[in-house]
Amino acid sequence: MGLHWSDSSCVSASPADLSVRGLLACAALALLAALGLAGCAVNAPPATVAVAAPPQWYAPLPPATTPTAPLVTSPTSSLPHNGSLTSLSQWWQQQNDPLLVELIDAAQLVNPSVITARSNIQQAQAQRVVSEAALLPTLDGIGGVSRSLNAPVNRTTVPSPINAAQTGLQTNWEIDLFGQNEASLNADKERFLGAQARWHEARVLVAAEVANQYYNFRACEKQLQVVDADARSRLQTSRLNEQLAKAGFVAPATAGLARATAAEGNSRLTQQRAECDLGIKAMAAMTAWAEPDLRQKLTRAAPASIQQGIADISSVPAEVLGQRPDVYNAARELTAASFEVGSARAQRYPRLSIGGTVARNKTSSRGFTQNYDTWSLGPMSLTVPLYDGGAADANVDAAKARYEEAAGKYRGIVRQAVREVEEALVNLQSTADRGEDTLVATLGYSASFSGTEARYKAGLASLVELEDARRALLAAQSALVSLERERRSAWIALYRALGGGWSTAAPPATPMVFGIPEAFLPDW
Repeated sequence: MGLHWSDSSCVSASPADLSVRGLLACAALALLAALGLAGCAVNAPPATVAVAAPPQWYAPLPPATTPTAPLVTSPTSSLPHNGSLTSLSQWWQQQNDPLLVELIDAAQLVNPSVITARSNIQQAQAQRVVSEAALLPTLDGIGGVSRSLNAPVNRTTVPSPINAAQTGLQTNWEIDLFGQNEASLNADKERFLGAQARWHEARVLVAAEVANQYYNFRACEKQLQVVDADARSRLQTSRLNEQLAKAGFVAPATAGLARATAAEGNSRLTQQRAECDLGIKAMAAMTAWAEPDLRQKLTRAAPASIQQGIADISSVPAEVLGQRPDVYNAARELTAASFEVGSARAQRYPRLSIGGTVARNKTSSRGFTQNYDTWSLGPMSLTVPLYDGGAADANVDAAKARYEEAAGKYRGIVRQAVREVEEALVNLQSTADRGEDTLVATLGYSASFSGTEARYKAGLASLVELEDARRALLAAQSALVSLERERRSAWIALYRALGGGWSTAAPPATPMVFGIPEAFLPDW
């Protein structure tokens, strides 16, 4: 229920019927009503919230890395990498592995998450256009045709038909007195920016997923080489013991132990091959490549070693958290929720709308045709809400609750971002510290196995001693491969935690399209 006031006195059948003074009076009345009501401002909660974040990273930093700035988590930070997809690909190009970059590009073209994120951008853009239209007058074309007969004056009078036609334009404009529509538009703009960030986040996650799978496969290949060498060594020992057992130089039990270890090694080799095959099939599914083509590319491309150019970064500044797409999107959601509170509050205030028409008319009767134009200004309607059963207040309460939820999510995402960066830095330092010890252990166990094998061939060591030395060597070699894979995983985790890598140099100028970085927009 509302108080509705409508003034339709500013309506004219023809220009001559409305004086200039009357027209000015109608316009002045509308302006005064708008200015008088617009004096009431509608408040909204703050668009940003404070986040208790550490002033710097507390985990050990990579080599040659020092914190260069305090931690900044302002929701007004720039878009991830200024929206530059070149920065995203350049970080992976530092790995000096063209096949990896090719795999990532292929996966990002077909990944459902990326496709969905692109669709969300289009939907958010369409919603923004709808909200912009709400601030503008509407314009509709009107037209009509009618035919009528006048009632005869007497029985001898033949009624004549009257034909009438009308075409014209009709407009209506709801003046946004208290900023309800403008607040909705601002909220949609924020969500449009957030949709772009989610698209970037999807690309980062796909890149990290493909890189992890690719490095898993390369580690599997190295592990396969280790297991293959171990299996061949076990088989050679088994054959030697079979010959010695037939000659009576060793007991049958010793030959049986040798056969058992050879079978164990061959089983481990088969399992490792299957694991590598599964990795290839996973990459084929990610990239939509044909498996034979993928196998050929993997065979031709030599696996790259860890690039020192990535490890020796000059800094991992703490303010890069602002470029994380999830942090950026959470900030946009918080701002949008703030605008929506203002929009909900504005719904409780009066609404003013003004209409008007311009038409061309034609009437004909008994061979007489008349053409004339008409226009009208009005009606001007003011609607004042009085009672709605508490619906408006409930909408405001719901908008406030969504705002508090967005604020809580924003703070939680920032804390999680700090945790992920700290954990990645800890893992990087851990792998670096363990590298030398793991290598020393591998070399030591290799020397021990070589000595034990020489003593075994000379009859000074038992087969049990030889197999113990072999198992220790195999474990050390596997640990060395796993450590390299773990270090790559730590770098990828840091890449994800920092929102898609980092750069020590200032980003290049980015072409803009309607205020949006051109490179950040998908190809629609």
